[in-house]
Amino acid sequence: MADELVPDWGWACILQARDADWAGAGAISFTVGGVDVHIARGGGWRCARVLRADTVELFDLFLPWVATPGRLAIAQLGQSLDGCIATASGASHYINCLEARTHLHRLRALVDAVVVGVGTVNADDPQLTVRHVAGRNPVRVVLDPRARARAGARLFHDGAAPTVHLVGADLAPACAALPQRPARIGLACTDAGFDPAAVLEWLARAGCRRVLVEGGGLTVSRFVHAGVIDRFHLLVAPLLIGSGRPGLALPPIDTVDEALRPACRLFRCGEDTVFDLDFGRAGGLPQQG
Repeated sequence: MADELVPDWGWACILQARDADWAGAGAISFTVGGVDVHIARGGGWRCARVLRADTVELFDLFLPWVATPGRLAIAQLGQSLDGCIATASGASHYINCLEARTHLHRLRALVDAVVVGVGTVNADDPQLTVRHVAGRNPVRVVLDPRARARAGARLFHDGAAPTVHLVGADLAPACAALPQRPARIGLACTDAGFDPAAVLEWLARAGCRRVLVEGGGLTVSRFVHAGVIDRFHLLVAPLLIGSGRPGLALPPIDTVDEALRPACRLFRCGEDTVFDLDFGRAGGLPQQG
């Protein structure tokens, strides 16, 4: 191993921290590649060896929420500088760089379930796996109140991970547990779709404590507007699309004081920038006068 520990070593540490019992431990110590690591609840860490700067960034970006007990809902969007997630025709491959796509796969590897809307499934036919990094594939959840998903979508047939097809309660029976095979499960909804809080509650009861809301823009926007997102990773690419499909779309506000003001940290991700937004507790509340 080189004198400076590299990101692959750091990622192995993060995966081990992911599986620790943080509800019952204030800190954990373990050895990876012959090197001792100590990680405290909340993400503090120490290591006797020197870490490369990009390894330190990996720790600083992920450990604050990996090494924390309780439920977590994290959202992710990749967009251009001018807030587009696709061109007007719907083309989105690839707005963000390879490192940003690797970052998305890391997020998937650190959660129990990944949630997407039916529009994303029908438009992109995603796999929602962790092909670019080491780790376990999450449970894949498709939000489809009116059962519009294409029957031939890959995630219903590839067997890569448990897959839940959430549809309106009138279209399938309810179920309290995760299926072993792709299954259609009914959940109460309105004309506006599923209540985001109800989706997260159902997943928590089924054992999915950490959830990634991945897309598309409409689905992420509904979860952010519902106030159920704890953390939001917004990956911004250095390009201007001009006229395209917007990412985050929230109801209009009258004054800037009503705007969401999450705590924000910035990280480099190849050519892109990660805006790590913390909506936890008061982090996303409008500013008080």
